[in-house]
Amino acid sequence: MKDFALLIKTLDSTNKTNLKVAALVAYFQKANDRDKVWTIAILSHRRPPRPVNTTLLRAWASELANIPLWLFEESYHIVGDLAETIALVIPTTKSTTKKTLTQFLEEMIALKKKSDVDKKAYLLSNWKMLDYYERFVFTKLITGGFRIGVSQKLMTRALSRATEIDEDILAYKLMGNWDPSKISFSELILEENESAYVSKPYPFYLAYAIEGEVTDLGGVADWSAEHKWDGIRSQVILRNNEIFVWSRGEELVTDKYPEFSAFIGSIPNGTVLDGEILPFANNEIGSFNDLQTRIGRKTVSKTLLQKVPVILKAYDLLEWNGKDIRALAFVERRKLLEKLHVDLCQSERSRRPSDKQKSLPFHLSETINFHSWEEVAKERQRAREMRSEGLMLKNKNSPYLVGRKKGDWWKWKVDPLTIDAVLTYAMRGHGRRSNLFTDYTFALWQENEHGEKELVTFAKAYSGLTDAELKKVDAWIKKNTLERFGPVRSVTPYHVFEIAFEGIALSKRHKSGIATRFPRILRWRQDKTIHEANTLADLKALIPSPNSREGVS
Repeated sequence: MKDFALLIKTLDSTNKTNLKVAALVAYFQKANDRDKVWTIAILSHRRPPRPVNTTLLRAWASELANIPLWLFEESYHIVGDLAETIALVIPTTKSTTKKTLTQFLEEMIALKKKSDVDKKAYLLSNWKMLDYYERFVFTKLITGGFRIGVSQKLMTRALSRATEIDEDILAYKLMGNWDPSKISFSELILEENESAYVSKPYPFYLAYAIEGEVTDLGGVADWSAEHKWDGIRSQVILRNNEIFVWSRGEELVTDKYPEFSAFIGSIPNGTVLDGEILPFANNEIGSFNDLQTRIGRKTVSKTLLQKVPVILKAYDLLEWNGKDIRALAFVERRKLLEKLHVDLCQSERSRRPSDKQKSLPFHLSETINFHSWEEVAKERQRAREMRSEGLMLKNKNSPYLVGRKKGDWWKWKVDPLTIDAVLTYAMRGHGRRSNLFTDYTFALWQENEHGEKELVTFAKAYSGLTDAELKKVDAWIKKNTLERFGPVRSVTPYHVFEIAFEGIALSKRHKSGIATRFPRILRWRQDKTIHEANTLADLKALIPSPNSREGVS
């Protein structure tokens, strides 16, 4: 644990990639194999479930620090991080621990089933015997919120240097649903175990946003274009007469989409498809808001399956006949994918006894041929009509790479929708922004039943302003607070901000009746008064008609 805490301290104290990699390499060369596995798990977001809720953590920490809970809460709001707050308020100690990282994590896993009395005793004893940074790391592990400035890609690079195994091979080994409490370092990293690869996906290839002009990419003939669908990026794997559906976040979601079980027997074994899961009610692509009704559900009811059916919009083929074909040029992979789609369509037509039989939920993301970048730009303007976010541009000769790489794949998203809204609430930020009010809530005008105008909350946003603007808004908020609700303050309606967002849909979960997708601040409209802000009716006018293909995904 001491070595792991020192590693986290080193990683947390520098922004230089080379120093972070060097620290990780040194750690992997020194740590025992069980600690290596758990470190890999933690840095690739495979943490054990949280054994204690944060309400109890705050109460017990304030008791041990001998301070009232309200003072602890105020400190927490200023510091912005619970583990750091606990590490700071608990009296310092010169003692340390000889227990390994693995021992601590195994204790935390066992702690989840114990009583609150036992949990409290365990936490107090460890908080008192650990030094500041060990206590900080220990509490981070307890809360499950272990976030530091190290990506899985950077961790994989360091592991590659420590083991002399190729980065891409390691990236593949680390994919999938492995359990750090059950797998050894040798099984995970060193050994070749074919049986463990049955359900394993490939690392996803990610695109960068277009920088500058699209014409800077060169000749249009070298590029393939298709719509950028707004759903859940996934890989669908057919191996050994089984199907496995993985999200981009490396979550196995097969049971969430039972529609895809129809692929077994229709799509050959040894096939891995890369595509987008999209809602498809009434034979039309729905909005991401429709899809959210199925995300996070433990079980998907028959009613929900009928209300929000899904399809796989496939755009790439990564494995064919059991062979990894990622090294092939994109156009070659697409030929195989298109042939698969044609064969499936022909087979479906030949065996379908009637038009009432349900179609296979396998759709092809069509590539679009152009003769000029002007034609590409015109197609991009049709994105909302097609219920997409814009276009994907892929070099025809590009292999399927690992992670986010510049050069071959680009996303050219449609310009966001915008609305002018009034700032009504503010909350303190986190990390370096913990001493500033930077998380804002915005409202639009609506006429109530008495014919009077009132502001109705519709979105929250916390990005888009410069540091200088944040400081100005923060100073104004502190002078114009109406009410306080813990870390939140209501403020005098005065400032107008232009809010940008990617999508919009009706929603029963929001007070305004509307959900916006990825809201953020576009600019501070100091040239407008609150009476010039938009209305809720203006926002609703942006929602696509249910009888029209045009709309926002």
